[in-house]
Amino acid sequence: METLPLIKNILLLDSEGKRVAVKYYSDDWPTNSAKLAFEKAIFTKTQKTNARTEAEIAMFENHIVVYKFIQDLHFFVTGGDNENELILATVLQAFFDAVALLLRNNLDKMTALENLDLILLCLDEIVDGGNILDNEASIIAAKVASNGGDNAASLSEQTISQALATAREHLTRSLLK
Repeated sequence: METLPLIKNILLLDSEGKRVAVKYYSDDWPTNSAKLAFEKAIFTKTQKTNARTEAEIAMFENHIVVYKFIQDLHFFVTGGDNENELILATVLQAFFDAVALLLRNNLDKMTALENLDLILLCLDEIVDGGNILDNEASIIAAKVASNGGDNAASLSEQTISQALATAREHLTRSLLK
């Protein structure tokens, strides 16, 4: 009998391995210190890899970890050792893309912390109790934006002037880097 795939945790860490947003769905790490130790260990194991263009997969302490890095953010999805890596990668990509949509591609630690409420809502829309609810980033972002209030206008609802302002902001940031 097939069982539903279960997610053990979803982690969003900064470039130093510190928490930005984390959600655990399993009792594999019963204490906060065990969770912090796992986060530090997985960060240490993966920090020297090149997971910037596409997701990487690693086996760690009888768990499959799928991860991806962008700027100073490190995205991780963990499943049991018998889970399908492609399903875990799909969840990771959905989380990554939904956060990118919500933050208008400003994927850096400061912007993530300023919009932490949206990121946590995003986690809640993707996984509940370890069960995968949705993996379509645009739908997840739309649900979060509708729950997020006035400051989280959907990209499709932007006026042309807002879209141009966002584009100008991206261009300015890219030129200043």
